[in-house]
Amino acid sequence: MKTFDFSAVKGPLGRSISAGERSVLYFGGTAYLGIPGQPEFLDHYLQGLHHFGINNGTSRSNNVQLGIYQDAEGVAALRFGAESALVTSSGFLAAQMTVRHFAGWGQLEYAPGTHPALWLEGKPDEGGSFEHWGLELVNRINRSPQKRWVVVSNSMNNLFPERYDFSFLEGVGPEKELILIADDSHGIGVLNGGRGSYPALPGLEQVKGIVVASMAKALGVDAGLVLGPETLIRELKNTETFLGASPPSAAGLFAFMQSEGIYKVELDRLLELCRYFEAGLGALKSDFACLEGFPVYLSADKNLAQRLMEHDVLISSFAYPDRFGEVLNRIVLCSWHHKSDLDNLLNILAGRT
Repeated sequence: MKTFDFSAVKGPLGRSISAGERSVLYFGGTAYLGIPGQPEFLDHYLQGLHHFGINNGTSRSNNVQLGIYQDAEGVAALRFGAESALVTSSGFLAAQMTVRHFAGWGQLEYAPGTHPALWLEGKPDEGGSFEHWGLELVNRINRSPQKRWVVVSNSMNNLFPERYDFSFLEGVGPEKELILIADDSHGIGVLNGGRGSYPALPGLEQVKGIVVASMAKALGVDAGLVLGPETLIRELKNTETFLGASPPSAAGLFAFMQSEGIYKVELDRLLELCRYFEAGLGALKSDFACLEGFPVYLSADKNLAQRLMEHDVLISSFAYPDRFGEVLNRIVLCSWHHKSDLDNLLNILAGRT
Protein backbone atom coordinates (compact mmCIF):
# COMPACT_ATOMS: atom_id res chain seq x y z
CA MET A 1 0.00 0.00 0.00
CA LYS A 2 1.44 3.35 -1.08
CA THR A 3 1.33 6.16 1.46
CA PHE A 4 2.44 9.72 0.76
CA ASP A 5 2.35 12.88 2.80
CA PHE A 6 1.09 15.81 0.74
CA SER A 7 0.71 18.21 3.67
CA ALA A 8 3.89 20.11 2.81
CA VAL A 9 4.29 20.07 -0.99
CA LYS A 10 7.49 21.89 -2.00
CA GLY A 11 6.35 23.32 -5.32
CA PRO A 12 3.37 24.79 -7.16
CA LEU A 13 0.23 22.74 -7.62
CA GLY A 14 -0.43 21.57 -11.15
CA ARG A 15 -1.50 18.56 -13.16
CA SER A 16 1.19 16.61 -11.33
CA ILE A 17 2.77 17.16 -7.93
CA SER A 18 5.65 15.52 -6.11
CA ALA A 19 6.06 14.03 -2.64
CA GLY A 20 9.67 13.21 -2.02
CA GLU A 21 10.91 11.37 -5.09
CA ARG A 22 7.45 10.25 -6.23
CA SER A 23 5.31 12.15 -8.72
CA VAL A 24 1.55 11.70 -8.96
CA LEU A 25 -1.18 12.96 -11.26
CA TYR A 26 -3.32 15.45 -9.36
CA PHE A 27 -7.08 15.77 -9.73
CA GLY A 28 -7.97 18.10 -6.88
CA GLY A 29 -7.97 21.73 -5.79
CA THR A 30 -9.96 24.67 -7.10
CA ALA A 31 -7.76 26.04 -9.90
CA TYR A 32 -10.41 25.05 -12.43
CA LEU A 33 -8.97 27.21 -15.24
CA GLY A 34 -5.35 26.30 -14.50
CA ILE A 35 -4.45 29.95 -13.96
CA PRO A 36 -1.63 29.38 -11.39
CA GLY A 37 0.42 27.72 -14.13
CA GLN A 38 -0.87 29.57 -17.20
CA PRO A 39 2.22 31.09 -18.90
CA GLU A 40 0.52 34.14 -20.45
CA PHE A 41 -1.27 34.96 -17.20
CA LEU A 42 2.03 34.70 -15.32
CA ASP A 43 3.57 37.12 -17.83
CA HIS A 44 0.79 39.63 -17.13
CA TYR A 45 1.29 39.14 -13.40
CA LEU A 46 5.02 39.83 -13.72
CA GLN A 47 4.27 42.96 -15.74
CA GLY A 48 1.99 44.05 -12.92
CA LEU A 49 4.71 43.39 -10.35
CA HIS A 50 7.21 45.50 -12.27
CA HIS A 51 4.69 48.30 -12.72
CA PHE A 52 3.00 48.38 -9.28
CA GLY A 53 5.42 46.59 -6.96
CA ILE A 54 4.79 43.58 -4.73
CA ASN A 55 2.02 44.90 -2.50
CA ASN A 56 0.12 47.98 -1.37
CA GLY A 57 -0.21 48.16 2.40
CA THR A 58 -2.21 51.38 2.49
CA SER A 59 -5.92 51.49 3.27
CA ARG A 60 -8.64 52.47 0.81
CA SER A 61 -9.14 55.65 2.87
CA ASN A 62 -5.55 56.81 2.28
CA ASN A 63 -5.16 60.18 0.54
CA VAL A 64 -2.86 58.46 -1.99
CA GLN A 65 -4.52 55.73 -4.05
CA LEU A 66 -3.64 53.48 -6.98
CA GLY A 67 -6.17 53.97 -9.74
CA ILE A 68 -6.05 50.32 -10.73
CA TYR A 69 -8.43 49.35 -7.94
CA GLN A 70 -11.30 51.40 -9.35
CA ASP A 71 -10.34 50.27 -12.85
CA ALA A 72 -10.43 46.60 -11.83
CA GLU A 73 -13.77 47.08 -10.10
CA GLY A 74 -15.20 48.56 -13.27
CA VAL A 75 -13.86 45.69 -15.37
CA ALA A 76 -15.25 43.11 -12.93
CA ALA A 77 -18.71 44.69 -12.90
CA LEU A 78 -18.83 44.73 -16.70
CA ARG A 79 -17.39 41.23 -17.12
CA PHE A 80 -19.74 39.58 -14.65
CA GLY A 81 -22.87 41.53 -15.49
CA ALA A 82 -23.28 43.72 -12.41
CA GLU A 83 -24.03 47.38 -11.98
CA SER A 84 -21.09 47.90 -9.63
CA ALA A 85 -18.28 46.02 -7.86
CA LEU A 86 -15.65 46.27 -5.17
CA VAL A 87 -12.50 44.27 -4.46
CA THR A 88 -11.01 43.22 -1.14
CA SER A 89 -7.92 41.30 -0.12
CA SER A 90 -9.78 37.98 0.22
CA GLY A 91 -13.08 36.26 -0.42
CA PHE A 92 -13.49 35.72 3.31
CA LEU A 93 -13.24 39.47 3.96
CA ALA A 94 -15.67 40.20 1.13
CA ALA A 95 -18.21 37.78 2.59
CA GLN A 96 -17.84 38.84 6.21
CA MET A 97 -17.93 42.56 5.42
CA THR A 98 -21.06 42.18 3.30
CA VAL A 99 -23.05 39.98 5.68
CA ARG A 100 -22.08 42.00 8.77
CA HIS A 101 -23.05 45.28 7.15
CA PHE A 102 -26.48 44.17 5.93
CA ALA A 103 -27.35 41.75 8.77
CA GLY A 104 -29.13 44.50 10.68
CA TRP A 105 -31.07 45.77 7.66
CA GLY A 106 -33.72 43.06 8.02
CA GLN A 107 -34.39 39.62 9.46
CA LEU A 108 -31.39 37.43 8.70
CA GLU A 109 -31.97 33.97 7.20
CA TYR A 110 -29.42 31.33 6.15
CA ALA A 111 -29.89 28.67 3.50
CA PRO A 112 -28.80 25.08 4.21
CA GLY A 113 -25.10 24.42 3.70
CA THR A 114 -24.04 28.07 3.66
CA HIS A 115 -20.26 28.42 3.62
CA PRO A 116 -18.59 29.28 6.97
CA ALA A 117 -17.18 32.51 5.48
CA LEU A 118 -20.75 33.85 5.60
CA TRP A 119 -21.44 32.91 9.24
CA LEU A 120 -21.53 35.61 11.88
CA GLU A 121 -21.87 33.86 15.25
CA GLY A 122 -21.16 30.18 14.75
CA LYS A 123 -23.02 27.76 12.50
CA PRO A 124 -26.54 28.92 11.63
CA ASP A 125 -29.51 26.79 12.68
CA GLU A 126 -30.49 25.39 9.29
CA GLY A 127 -31.22 22.03 7.77
CA GLY A 128 -33.09 20.06 5.15
CA SER A 129 -32.95 20.38 1.39
CA PHE A 130 -32.49 23.71 -0.34
CA GLU A 131 -35.80 23.33 -2.20
CA HIS A 132 -37.83 22.64 0.95
CA TRP A 133 -36.11 25.46 2.80
CA GLY A 134 -36.88 27.91 -0.02
CA LEU A 135 -40.57 27.11 -0.11
CA GLU A 136 -40.85 27.28 3.67
CA LEU A 137 -38.97 30.59 3.74
CA VAL A 138 -41.32 32.24 1.24
CA ASN A 139 -44.34 31.13 3.28
CA ARG A 140 -42.75 32.48 6.46
CA ILE A 141 -41.85 35.81 4.84
CA ASN A 142 -45.36 36.31 3.46
CA ARG A 143 -47.02 35.45 6.78
CA SER A 144 -44.70 37.63 8.85
CA PRO A 145 -45.30 41.31 9.69
CA GLN A 146 -41.54 41.81 9.17
CA LYS A 147 -41.05 43.82 5.97
CA ARG A 148 -37.27 43.55 5.40
CA TRP A 149 -35.34 40.30 5.01
CA VAL A 150 -31.70 39.40 4.36
CA VAL A 151 -31.19 35.95 2.83
CA VAL A 152 -27.69 34.44 2.77
CA SER A 153 -26.79 31.41 0.66
CA ASN A 154 -24.22 29.74 -1.53
CA SER A 155 -24.97 30.08 -5.24
CA MET A 156 -23.99 26.42 -5.61
CA ASN A 157 -22.67 23.46 -3.67
CA ASN A 158 -19.29 22.53 -5.13
CA LEU A 159 -18.92 19.49 -2.90
CA PHE A 160 -21.81 17.33 -4.11
CA PRO A 161 -22.23 19.30 -6.55
CA GLU A 162 -25.45 21.18 -7.30
CA ARG A 163 -26.49 24.64 -8.45
CA TYR A 164 -29.17 26.55 -6.54
CA ASP A 165 -32.23 28.06 -8.18
CA PHE A 166 -33.52 31.21 -6.47
CA SER A 167 -36.65 31.51 -8.59
CA PHE A 168 -38.70 30.57 -5.51
CA LEU A 169 -38.25 34.19 -4.41
CA GLU A 170 -40.76 35.15 -7.10
CA GLY A 171 -43.36 34.03 -4.56
CA VAL A 172 -42.41 36.75 -2.08
CA GLY A 173 -45.16 39.36 -1.73
CA PRO A 174 -44.55 42.70 -3.50
CA GLU A 175 -44.87 44.58 -0.21
CA LYS A 176 -41.71 42.88 1.13
CA GLU A 177 -38.09 44.04 0.65
CA LEU A 178 -35.26 41.52 0.44
CA ILE A 179 -31.49 41.49 0.01
CA LEU A 180 -30.07 38.20 -1.31
CA ILE A 181 -26.37 37.62 -0.61
CA ALA A 182 -25.01 34.67 -2.61
CA ASP A 183 -21.48 33.24 -2.40
CA ASP A 184 -20.34 32.40 -5.94
CA SER A 185 -16.72 31.54 -5.19
CA HIS A 186 -16.83 28.27 -7.13
CA GLY A 187 -19.13 29.36 -9.94
CA ILE A 188 -17.57 32.64 -11.01
CA GLY A 189 -15.27 32.15 -13.99
CA VAL A 190 -16.75 28.71 -14.75
CA LEU A 191 -20.54 28.67 -14.89
CA ASN A 192 -22.75 30.66 -17.27
CA GLY A 193 -19.95 31.09 -19.81
CA GLY A 194 -17.62 32.32 -17.07
CA ARG A 195 -19.93 35.11 -15.92
CA GLY A 196 -20.95 33.18 -12.82
CA SER A 197 -24.23 33.47 -10.97
CA TYR A 198 -24.87 37.21 -10.82
CA PRO A 199 -26.84 37.41 -14.10
CA ALA A 200 -28.98 34.46 -12.92
CA LEU A 201 -30.14 36.13 -9.70
CA PRO A 202 -33.86 36.96 -9.60
CA GLY A 203 -34.66 40.17 -11.49
CA LEU A 204 -37.38 41.26 -9.08
CA GLU A 205 -38.10 44.81 -8.00
CA GLN A 206 -38.31 43.92 -4.31
CA VAL A 207 -35.21 41.66 -4.34
CA LYS A 208 -31.72 43.20 -4.50
CA GLY A 209 -29.04 40.64 -5.33
CA ILE A 210 -25.42 40.72 -4.14
CA VAL A 211 -22.74 38.21 -5.08
CA VAL A 212 -19.63 37.72 -2.97
CA ALA A 213 -16.76 35.58 -4.22
CA SER A 214 -13.18 34.55 -3.80
CA MET A 215 -11.18 35.36 -6.91
CA ALA A 216 -8.53 32.83 -5.85
CA LYS A 217 -10.20 29.81 -7.41
CA ALA A 218 -11.08 29.82 -11.13
CA LEU A 219 -9.85 33.42 -11.56
CA GLY A 220 -6.45 32.69 -9.95
CA VAL A 221 -6.11 36.02 -8.09
CA ASP A 222 -5.66 36.43 -4.33
CA ALA A 223 -8.56 38.84 -3.85
CA GLY A 224 -12.23 39.01 -2.92
CA LEU A 225 -15.05 40.43 -5.00
CA VAL A 226 -18.51 41.86 -4.30
CA LEU A 227 -20.97 42.46 -7.15
CA GLY A 228 -24.27 44.28 -6.79
CA PRO A 229 -26.40 47.37 -7.34
CA GLU A 230 -24.46 50.64 -7.26
CA THR A 231 -26.32 51.91 -4.18
CA LEU A 232 -25.44 48.85 -2.08
CA ILE A 233 -21.83 48.71 -3.26
CA ARG A 234 -21.48 52.39 -2.36
CA GLU A 235 -22.70 51.57 1.15
CA LEU A 236 -20.07 48.85 1.49
CA LYS A 237 -17.35 51.18 0.24
CA ASN A 238 -18.19 53.56 3.07
CA THR A 239 -17.86 50.94 5.82
CA GLU A 240 -14.96 51.10 8.25
CA THR A 241 -13.96 47.57 7.24
CA PHE A 242 -13.57 48.43 3.56
CA LEU A 243 -11.88 51.79 4.21
CA GLY A 244 -9.54 50.44 6.87
CA ALA A 245 -8.38 47.21 5.20
CA SER A 246 -5.42 46.96 2.85
CA PRO A 247 -6.41 46.10 -0.74
CA PRO A 248 -5.20 43.06 -2.69
CA SER A 249 -2.06 43.04 -4.79
CA ALA A 250 -2.34 45.44 -7.70
CA ALA A 251 -0.26 43.05 -9.81
CA GLY A 252 -2.88 40.31 -9.52
CA LEU A 253 -5.68 42.69 -10.50
CA PHE A 254 -3.59 43.93 -13.43
CA ALA A 255 -3.28 40.33 -14.66
CA PHE A 256 -7.02 39.80 -14.16
CA MET A 257 -7.83 42.87 -16.26
CA GLN A 258 -5.55 41.76 -19.10
CA SER A 259 -6.72 38.15 -19.20
CA GLU A 260 -10.32 38.05 -20.43
CA GLY A 261 -9.22 36.13 -23.52
CA ILE A 262 -7.10 33.73 -21.46
CA TYR A 263 -10.04 32.92 -19.19
CA LYS A 264 -12.20 32.17 -22.23
CA VAL A 265 -9.63 29.86 -23.84
CA GLU A 266 -9.04 27.98 -20.59
CA LEU A 267 -12.78 27.63 -19.93
CA ASP A 268 -13.33 26.22 -23.42
CA ARG A 269 -10.50 23.75 -22.81
CA LEU A 270 -11.92 22.77 -19.43
CA LEU A 271 -15.40 22.15 -20.82
CA GLU A 272 -13.94 20.01 -23.60
CA LEU A 273 -12.06 17.95 -21.00
CA CYS A 274 -15.30 17.50 -19.04
CA ARG A 275 -17.11 16.24 -22.12
CA TYR A 276 -14.22 13.89 -22.94
CA PHE A 277 -14.09 12.53 -19.40
CA GLU A 278 -17.84 11.99 -19.13
CA ALA A 279 -17.96 10.26 -22.51
CA GLY A 280 -15.11 8.01 -21.39
CA LEU A 281 -16.89 7.14 -18.15
CA GLY A 282 -19.80 5.65 -20.04
CA ALA A 283 -21.89 3.55 -17.68
CA LEU A 284 -19.52 4.43 -14.83
CA LYS A 285 -20.92 7.98 -14.85
CA SER A 286 -23.78 6.77 -12.66
CA ASP A 287 -21.20 6.14 -9.92
CA PHE A 288 -20.56 9.88 -9.65
CA ALA A 289 -22.62 12.92 -8.69
CA CYS A 290 -21.86 15.75 -11.09
CA LEU A 291 -23.26 18.97 -12.52
CA GLU A 292 -23.25 19.78 -16.23
CA GLY A 293 -20.52 22.28 -17.03
CA PHE A 294 -18.81 21.94 -13.65
CA PRO A 295 -15.57 19.93 -13.37
CA VAL A 296 -16.17 18.15 -10.04
CA TYR A 297 -17.19 14.49 -9.76
CA LEU A 298 -18.19 13.16 -6.34
CA SER A 299 -17.81 9.43 -5.78
CA ALA A 300 -19.72 7.34 -3.24
CA ASP A 301 -16.84 4.84 -3.21
CA LYS A 302 -15.10 5.36 0.14
CA ASN A 303 -12.06 3.44 -1.11
CA LEU A 304 -11.63 5.38 -4.35
CA ALA A 305 -8.83 7.68 -3.16
CA GLN A 306 -6.72 4.79 -1.89
CA ARG A 307 -7.38 2.71 -5.03
CA LEU A 308 -6.26 5.56 -7.26
CA MET A 309 -3.18 6.25 -5.14
CA GLU A 310 -2.05 2.70 -5.83
CA HIS A 311 -1.68 3.93 -9.42
CA ASP A 312 -0.05 7.28 -8.53
CA VAL A 313 -3.23 9.32 -8.95
CA LEU A 314 -4.19 11.78 -6.21
CA ILE A 315 -7.72 13.17 -5.87
CA SER A 316 -9.46 15.50 -3.43
CA SER A 317 -10.19 13.37 -0.35
CA PHE A 318 -10.93 15.09 2.96
CA ALA A 319 -13.82 16.09 5.22
CA TYR A 320 -15.17 19.60 4.63
CA PRO A 321 -16.45 21.93 6.00
CA ASP A 322 -16.78 19.73 9.12
CA ARG A 323 -13.30 18.29 9.57
CA PHE A 324 -14.78 15.55 11.76
CA GLY A 325 -17.42 14.65 9.19
CA GLU A 326 -17.46 12.20 6.31
CA VAL A 327 -14.52 12.20 3.90
CA LEU A 328 -15.57 13.34 0.42
CA ASN A 329 -13.80 11.71 -2.53
CA ARG A 330 -13.96 14.04 -5.51
CA ILE A 331 -12.25 14.04 -8.89
CA VAL A 332 -11.58 17.63 -9.98
CA LEU A 333 -10.62 18.45 -13.56
CA CYS A 334 -8.62 21.56 -14.43
CA SER A 335 -7.79 23.00 -17.82
CA TRP A 336 -4.12 22.14 -17.30
CA HIS A 337 -4.90 18.41 -17.61
CA HIS A 338 -4.14 16.52 -20.82
CA LYS A 339 -6.48 14.04 -22.43
CA SER A 340 -3.80 11.43 -21.82
CA ASP A 341 -4.15 12.15 -18.08
CA LEU A 342 -7.86 11.47 -18.37
CA ASP A 343 -7.21 8.28 -20.35
CA ASN A 344 -4.96 7.08 -17.54
CA LEU A 345 -7.59 7.92 -14.94
CA LEU A 346 -10.40 6.30 -16.94
CA ASN A 347 -8.41 3.09 -17.40
CA ILE A 348 -7.90 2.82 -13.64
CA LEU A 349 -11.58 3.53 -12.91
CA ALA A 350 -12.62 0.86 -15.40
CA GLY A 351 -10.16 -1.67 -13.99
CA ARG A 352 -8.16 -1.84 -17.22
CA THR A 353 -4.85 -1.25 -15.46
